[in-house]
Amino acid sequence: MSLLFTPLKIKSVEFKNRIVVSPMCQYSSVDGFASDWHLVHLGSRAVGGAALIMQEATAVSPEGRISYGDMGIWKDEHIEKLHQITSFIHEHGAVAGIQLAHAGRKASTEKPWEGDKQILSGENHWQTVSASPIPFREGEMIPHELTATEIASVINDFKNAAVRSLKAGFKLVEIHAAHGYLINQFLSPLCNQRTDGYGGSFDNRIKFLLEIIDAVKTVWPAELPIFVRISATDWVEGGWTIDDSVQLALVLKEKGIDLIDTSSGGTSPLAKIPVGPGYQVQLAAAIKKQTGILTGAVGIITNAQQAEEILQQEQADFIFMAREHLRDPYFALHAALELDENIEWPVQYARAKRNKK
Repeated sequence: MSLLFTPLKIKSVEFKNRIVVSPMCQYSSVDGFASDWHLVHLGSRAVGGAALIMQEATAVSPEGRISYGDMGIWKDEHIEKLHQITSFIHEHGAVAGIQLAHAGRKASTEKPWEGDKQILSGENHWQTVSASPIPFREGEMIPHELTATEIASVINDFKNAAVRSLKAGFKLVEIHAAHGYLINQFLSPLCNQRTDGYGGSFDNRIKFLLEIIDAVKTVWPAELPIFVRISATDWVEGGWTIDDSVQLALVLKEKGIDLIDTSSGGTSPLAKIPVGPGYQVQLAAAIKKQTGILTGAVGIITNAQQAEEILQQEQADFIFMAREHLRDPYFALHAALELDENIEWPVQYARAKRNKK
């Protein structure tokens, strides 16, 4: 059997294969609420055979949204629709996961198809926050530097979001510490110029993330997985490096984190990112090799053979796929045919199943 279709159990949760629908913002919520769009979007990928369906970056507070169209989980009223979505995902043999997020200084933006720029005033504007009062781009608003009291409040927002995630039926939470969003802003020396206990040294800069993990673990069942997504490098001199990520992964492994979802970039518009097929796989491989923690590979992984080779070479344990799942919600079903794997199809679609030959 191919590794791509070999099951893997983490704690009490069994994944039927190694294919993950990576979290992808839809910018289609009003006041943070999920809608039928999200039910169909996420549900169709579960029907399509992926093992883990990760819900998009879901804001732990209103000001934690990237845009006014982002999904949220900051109030109990959000739970009902999310529960409908997770129930459908689980009914079709996939695992429902949620990515908990706070955008920090990269918040208060327009939707991508409306220009994607930061909204500096008026409707759908709010004050951004960060580790330090440094804007992401010149001309954007100066974020408010979070005080120690405000940091504690954000940590509590993540904790409460985890409680709601459990009530909504999710079996896995991922803490979003990548792509230049708030937690990443604390991790990276490019964004964090604090002089208190949350800035300066490596140990101080990772403290915010560790305190969020500790808070989430007080309410999240020990038998259910917790992932962390990181940007393994800033791709900027003087920024966060792969060596920092390896060091962080060792700490997170000790904390009981189950997998590092390994992405990169997002803290600086000056980053020179060598984008190409599988361009971030080497980062996942380095973390896995040097720490022994499970990793997820992500970044222009577009076909079954490429995914299989990553697993065969022990570079990662899961394959996170974003845009390819937008192009093909049934990627896993088609990948099985390509790799000559006989997997179950939804009974409603079984008459269309065929062998590759």
